[in-house]
Amino acid sequence: MDGLVHIYTGNGKGKTTAAVGLGIRAAGSGMKVLMIQFCKGGSTCEELVIAQLKPAFELLKDKKISKFTWQMTEEEHKQMRENTLNLFNLAISSANNKDMIILDEIMAAISAGFIDEKLVFDFVKNKPSHLELVMTGRNAPEKLVELADYVSEINAVKHPMTKGIDARKGIEF
Repeated sequence: MDGLVHIYTGNGKGKTTAAVGLGIRAAGSGMKVLMIQFCKGGSTCEELVIAQLKPAFELLKDKKISKFTWQMTEEEHKQMRENTLNLFNLAISSANNKDMIILDEIMAAISAGFIDEKLVFDFVKNKPSHLELVMTGRNAPEKLVELADYVSEINAVKHPMTKGIDARKGIEF
């Protein structure tokens, strides 16, 4: 089976949730899944479930992130670029040994300048033929959209945040 390329983009809630759901489906069918989260710090509830699915479904992220990108110093931005590149290189080196790789918030990493769009484009274009590749994040670059087989745009029509309702454990994180 040839692997295809998926993108979940848009300004709505649910891009990561959709990718996690697809990863769980893949792991449940015997596939080996690696999810790498970019630009996300702290822990989320889905990590607890994914940890129970090891070794079929593994999650890696930069655990040193403690601020939003606009709150970071130039030195912290430099460290983020280095950490992002290291995580991305891990995805590349794992590509032959996994059936699915999820690059969660890779579009945010591109937008923030933590990784060069060309590196991501080259990986997508030259990925192993068996690999199912899933990418998430707002503002997917048009070049990546053109390469993808699936593109789902998730747009916010309504969101509780506009009413002042904070993120809730188990729902937003």
